[in-house]
Amino acid sequence: MNRRLVRSLVAFSVLVVTAVASLYFLGHHPAVGRQLAQTPSGTLLGLLGLYLVFMVSLWLIFRSSLVLCDIRLARRETMLVTAYSSIINFFGPLQSGPAFRALYLKKRHAVGLGNYALASLVYYAFYAFYSGLFLLVGMIGWWVLPLGLVGLCALYGVLRLPVNKLRQLRQLRWQGLAFTAVATLLQVCVFVLIFYIELHSVNHAISLSQAIIYTGAANFALFVSITPAAIGFRETFVLLSQHLHHIPNATVVAASLLDRGVYVAMLLLLGTFIFGSQARSSLKRITS
Repeated sequence: MNRRLVRSLVAFSVLVVTAVASLYFLGHHPAVGRQLAQTPSGTLLGLLGLYLVFMVSLWLIFRSSLVLCDIRLARRETMLVTAYSSIINFFGPLQSGPAFRALYLKKRHAVGLGNYALASLVYYAFYAFYSGLFLLVGMIGWWVLPLGLVGLCALYGVLRLPVNKLRQLRQLRWQGLAFTAVATLLQVCVFVLIFYIELHSVNHAISLSQAIIYTGAANFALFVSITPAAIGFRETFVLLSQHLHHIPNATVVAASLLDRGVYVAMLLLLGTFIFGSQARSSLKRITS
């Protein structure tokens, strides 16, 4: 059987199991469903605003990838590509967003797939580094942050090693590396705020340190997920790491349902803007 078909079937199965499990949970915990339905409108608007900031961080990360690839695109074009790839990443098959950006850059701007893949690996490295650091900060304390600086210095030292692959990486602009580091940090920090508000709205006993650990664990789901927006995988990661953040499973599930709902609402608003405004004609040009 075709490997891609197998991945699609597995992804679809995970989505179905996640949906059934969510419905089962709400059926056996009606109070949670009522609590979610009574979420204050101010909280929902705040989460929606934070997800728009999250979109800004994705745009900055995409622009930093372009710096690493030594290419310049118009600001409007990068915004449209970011918005469109975010939508198809959630509603499309598997993790379609990064593939769309890579193919778009290759087709429209002759950027090699290898170059963009290398720039993406730089982003994923920072993403994993910050997520791991946040896990340690939540579990041990803020004094771990200096170790993060040591880790960045160590990374710089590794990049200076006389290895062929590292020589290729060193050809990337240091400005792009710094840009990617800052943009990725913004993304992870926005995630902390989003998850903290969601968890705290469901369970007022949740602390910021617990939300930080929760964020670190949830972020690692990105590296093994084959479903849109890591549906099912992120929930599994945070449930399995319950011994680290000590957040009740019922709170995790309820906060996850709230998060998915707000995120879908943000994507629908984004899609309405793209397909219902003058941006639609520009989108047709960049995808043709």
